[in-house]
Amino acid sequence: MKKRVIFILLFSIVFTFSSSAGELQKVKNSAFKRGEVLKYRIFYDSWLTTYLTAGIGTLSVLPDTKKFHNRDTYHLEAIGKSVGLFSLFFKVDDRYESYVDEEALIPWFFMRRTRQGGYIRNDDINFYQYDHWAESCTMKRKVPPNIHDIISSFYMMRNLDYNNAKIDQEFRVEFMLDDSLYISRIIYRGKDIVDTKAGKFKCLKFKPKVVRGEVFDEEYPMTLWISDDKNHIPVLLRSEVIIGSVKVELIEYTELANPQDSKIE
Repeated sequence: MKKRVIFILLFSIVFTFSSSAGELQKVKNSAFKRGEVLKYRIFYDSWLTTYLTAGIGTLSVLPDTKKFHNRDTYHLEAIGKSVGLFSLFFKVDDRYESYVDEEALIPWFFMRRTRQGGYIRNDDINFYQYDHWAESCTMKRKVPPNIHDIISSFYMMRNLDYNNAKIDQEFRVEFMLDDSLYISRIIYRGKDIVDTKAGKFKCLKFKPKVVRGEVFDEEYPMTLWISDDKNHIPVLLRSEVIIGSVKVELIEYTELANPQDSKIE
């Protein structure tokens, strides 16, 4: 369970908005475009090892177009794979896909294919956003208006306006995963400079709240930095876990929607 959580940390920080019943929200997407690819290296550190490269993750906005309910969508894809020595004792091969409404940035269809050691999980979710319910491979349930999946919420996050955010301001977090609804909070902690393999960036800093238990022994163990520009790409994530720590670092990016004004060098 500890190792499985490591590989979904990057995708677990999400935002949603509410609106009146029967209507879809309207969100102007200025943060990403088709063809964008973000690549990350995932490190694991414990008293047994120094920082060990545990995996590689990619987030892509695929070039294809597809309509759901006669509405245009973005095709989003998140892939995580274990590499090197880590893969010898815990192999990971994960793929998540989401078809997200171009105007509302909420999902119509979500697909999950998870292979993590001996754990296997396959799921497809159809979202009926006008009627506020969702149907997975195992159940059908009512959901809040404009509900997100774990991938769509990540891209929604990038389109938030942080210009007037205050230190310690909280944002609600709500999404559907594994037939359950999750609500948490994320706290804005100001601005910072972050140095990565992809360069040095001016960033916005956040502290997401998590559930204490088998993996985390405190409520705010993670720190997330996103680029302080219109792209709002995640640059670095660090998290303490009960045994060791995890770091997810940006190593490559292509086809950004806006100039990378936050990059210092």
